[in-house]
Amino acid sequence: MAAENDEYIHDEVTGEWRPASKMAASASDGETVVRDASGNVLADGDSITVIKDLKVKGAGQTLKQGTVIRSMRLTDNPEEIDCRHDGIKGLVLRTEFVRKR
Repeated sequence: MAAENDEYIHDEVTGEWRPASKMAASASDGETVVRDASGNVLADGDSITVIKDLKVKGAGQTLKQGTVIRSMRLTDNPEEIDCRHDGIKGLVLRTEFVRKR
């Protein structure tokens, strides 16, 4: 539990106010945490659902809201994930448009 005199910082990823000491500790861990649009932590191999219709550049297709993508992979960028979907190779989605299943 945080001390009563601890300062609070707004965590833009989760949308919550968190104690500054915990924010500093999580930033110093060095491990990047990837979160979906709802703030759930994503890991390699998770299944995700698209929360918005997305036009796929170069493929001439649209991923509809509710499309399930299985076995996604994390990238070096915490805001992007690598996915596979029927007929679309090299699909990279932004985490702000997906939700963990």
